[in-house]
Amino acid sequence: PSHAKASHEPEARALSGAGGRAPWVQGVKIVGCGSSVPGKTISNHDLEKLVETNDEWITTRTGIQGRRVLAEDEVLSGHASIAAEKAMEAAGIVAEDLDLILLATSTPDDLFGSACQVQASIGAHNAAAFDITSACSGFVVALITGAQYVRCGTYKNVLVVGADALSRFVDWNDRNTCILFGDGCGAAVLSAQDAKEFGCNLISFAIESDGTGRKYLNAGYSGNPDKTGSGYDKRGADGSYSNIYMSGQDVFKWAVRAVPAVVKKSLEQTELTVDDIDWLVLHQANKRILGAAGDRLKIPKEKIISNISQYGNTSAGSVPLALDEAVRKGQIKSGDLIATAGFGAGLTCASALFYWD
Repeated sequence: PSHAKASHEPEARALSGAGGRAPWVQGVKIVGCGSSVPGKTISNHDLEKLVETNDEWITTRTGIQGRRVLAEDEVLSGHASIAAEKAMEAAGIVAEDLDLILLATSTPDDLFGSACQVQASIGAHNAAAFDITSACSGFVVALITGAQYVRCGTYKNVLVVGADALSRFVDWNDRNTCILFGDGCGAAVLSAQDAKEFGCNLISFAIESDGTGRKYLNAGYSGNPDKTGSGYDKRGADGSYSNIYMSGQDVFKWAVRAVPAVVKKSLEQTELTVDDIDWLVLHQANKRILGAAGDRLKIPKEKIISNISQYGNTSAGSVPLALDEAVRKGQIKSGDLIATAGFGAGLTCASALFYWD
């Protein structure tokens, strides 16, 4: 897809502040991406052996043909670290250059988070690190959060990772949910640039939450709520969470309305139109949601990035995984305007408009 040359001008890459000045100290650009997925594949035919379903039924309704899941000897932070290293290589920086690591995940290897595990694994000794939990919106929320640290002048290089292993919390006897989810990781590097000379490649963003919708998609704590009041044999029992519960029809109805709306909110902050968007990179939840969102935004399917057939719903990993594959295939090129959105449990929804550079 082509884009207007004017989109390369700094003033078109940022919202102006008072007196025409940029409302931040530094501009931010997305300079490299990477991804990693487990080697183990669960195909639709494999699922036919576990639950009452079939390949045609799954493919027709979801667009998913296979999904990756962690093997016994794999951990999520391991794949997150691989994705991070690939992103740094693409960005032309080394781990010591990083100031901050944000790991968007709902399924860390450790209850207290896995961002520090990634920091240690890649040797980013100078970087602060913490997790962000926003389910399938996680990567977009982390991207927006990381950009603020750069814009205000606090940091120059921020690593944003989206990673999830929802296979850990799937009931593989429930055909309504086990067909949907997989494991995967993606990452991107945000770097500072001179706002006066180059503007800001992150044009706009929007974040929304609706806690009343939690009843439609959740995985609540399922352990004993008061271990101190239990008998000796239960006081030392492990804490645990339930498997994923999802009311698919309700989530679908919400998503097809919320996703186009949150993308439009980002557009409304700019002088850009839908026609200026080169690529739509959405959370890969269901091919019907991708199609419905594109139709409502009037974005042709040729501009919609989709790899859901290979990976299923990888939660916070899906947007950066799709972004990385599209960049490495040569679909997304320097200067292209990307509209991205994540949506999922919470309920949460987030969008961002940015130029790829």
